[in-house]
Amino acid sequence: MIEARHLRVLRAVARTGSFSAAARELGCTQPAVSQQMKALEQSAGTPLLVRAGREMRLTQAGEALVRHAVGILAGLTAAEEEIAAIAGLRAGRVRLVSFPSGSSTLVPTALAKMRAAHPGTRVSLVEAEPPRSIEMLRNGDCEIALAFRYPEVRGADPAAGAEWDDLVVRPILADRLVGLVPDGHRLAKAGTAQFAELADEAWIAGCPRCRRHLVEVCESAGFTPRIDFATDDYPAVIGLVGAGLGVAALPELTLESVRPKGATAIRMEPAVHREIVALTLPDLAQVPAVEATLDRLADAAGR
Repeated sequence: MIEARHLRVLRAVARTGSFSAAARELGCTQPAVSQQMKALEQSAGTPLLVRAGREMRLTQAGEALVRHAVGILAGLTAAEEEIAAIAGLRAGRVRLVSFPSGSSTLVPTALAKMRAAHPGTRVSLVEAEPPRSIEMLRNGDCEIALAFRYPEVRGADPAAGAEWDDLVVRPILADRLVGLVPDGHRLAKAGTAQFAELADEAWIAGCPRCRRHLVEVCESAGFTPRIDFATDDYPAVIGLVGAGLGVAALPELTLESVRPKGATAIRMEPAVHREIVALTLPDLAQVPAVEATLDRLADAAGR
């Protein structure tokens, strides 16, 4: 009989490429991982892993089992939570993954409300940017992913529209991009600026997805931005702008938890928004603890 715990270990080995790395990820010992893989292969009646140098690779049977494991484990989680609710249990568990600026703004409000309304529900949080967070959701590593995407610019990413087609999408917020310039900049007191007015500036860009979108927006305005600095850390972006090293375009949400010392936010035209959503799998959408957390995240946007 194939057991769920064995499937979780197999996914960890497939993801990390070794028994030792999988053990670190799962918080157990390497011999325990090895024993569970042997038990799983005995149940399957065929090898699932082969050693290739220092790495463990999936056989064809292993690939098939990992592919099915995602849905199996998500379904089991949904069943466990739903049965607990039917039985009248007040306890629940929700694993939430969020991008950093969401973690510091939307998530605290949502989790505070969640704890007040459902003190028996445990919500954990880890950070990851999309598309990694969406991959974690599909792999069964979380129940909810707080994520974002930008609108297509001149059809630059035709697949972007289908990115979430297999998921349940709860709209949270339309987060407008604002310009950030040093306090002494010629546009600091203007209040509003066109992207084209910053064509000759040095730019400081954010995460890879944000960076790609910045290039697309600037190119649609008639120029290619000269990106001198790139960092996933928004406080670092703000600090670099405040030091006079360039300009940036940041979502408004990023400025809520970081005081832009030495920098001034200005309204950018034309208006560009990123779409912030909470995502979950169809099997999980009706689980009471997941549904309640989705509701609190939506409420947090109006905080």
